[in-house]
Amino acid sequence: MLFGKRKRVVNRILIVEDEPLIAFDNEVMLGDLGYEVVATLDSFEDATELLDREKIDLIVSDYRLKSRKTGLDLARAAKNRGVAILFCTGHKLPKESMQLALGCIKKPYSERTLKLALEAVDKHLSGGRAKPPKGVELFVASQPKTD
Repeated sequence: MLFGKRKRVVNRILIVEDEPLIAFDNEVMLGDLGYEVVATLDSFEDATELLDREKIDLIVSDYRLKSRKTGLDLARAAKNRGVAILFCTGHKLPKESMQLALGCIKKPYSERTLKLALEAVDKHLSGGRAKPPKGVELFVASQPKTD
């Protein structure tokens, strides 16, 4: 494809967010950007149950969830299932998240920031070098790719 658009790696997204307004906004924004939102959930338990039933390309998750488990627990479960996770949070993340997640979008963020972050994630997952936009940190950007 010389002049065509590159095919996306990320198409089916699971949103895990315990703030209803943010969850709704993310669902609308992702839908407007052409992604398929598989579900919008608010707990670790519901998310892991869905991961066992559905094909998910990426999880967009808050760090703090409705359940006692955190986004870090979800990142561990997702990694064990081969699913990438991108945090969206205003909280400081523990260092361990850098080994489990692709990166983090700092709240509050705009639709444009979310769009550019997902483009960077998609590019990375396709094997390319990705430059994240302002307000987004990609943990994988400085890590060597392993085969």
